[in-house]
Amino acid sequence: MSTNNITSANSVLMLGILGLFTVPQQLQGFSADDAYSIDPVDSTEVIMGVDGVLSSGWIPQIKTMNVTLQADSLSNTFFEAWYAAQEANKDTYPAFGVITQPSVSRTYTLKDGILANYAPISDSKKTLQPRKFQIKWGSVIGAPI
Repeated sequence: MSTNNITSANSVLMLGILGLFTVPQQLQGFSADDAYSIDPVDSTEVIMGVDGVLSSGWIPQIKTMNVTLQADSLSNTFFEAWYAAQEANKDTYPAFGVITQPSVSRTYTLKDGILANYAPISDSKKTLQPRKFQIKWGSVIGAPI
């Protein structure tokens, strides 16, 4: 096995929804160049007083995840069901999940996820375009596999 392996081809994203998909589902059919990402967070507030003294403090932060699925991905129905349940019940359904990245021997536990942005259909161009979904997580914790 190569020690310089950074492939994402063997990564796995499993998501479950409390009260909807209690057994986590493996998402599949990601976009070729943009499967999923989590935006950087500002974990500290840093300010400098007029006298040049630097102060800082920890702040809680939301972790924003973007998931991009091909137009023909069967996993689009996972997000459609999540969105439809929220619309029908006028309530949110929190998610939980796990990301496994074997190439770098890492796993990430995802907790308290909320569907924050939903693409109802694929954009229609020469071909149907990937659909993007956004989940806001309360907690993303990494650990070695």
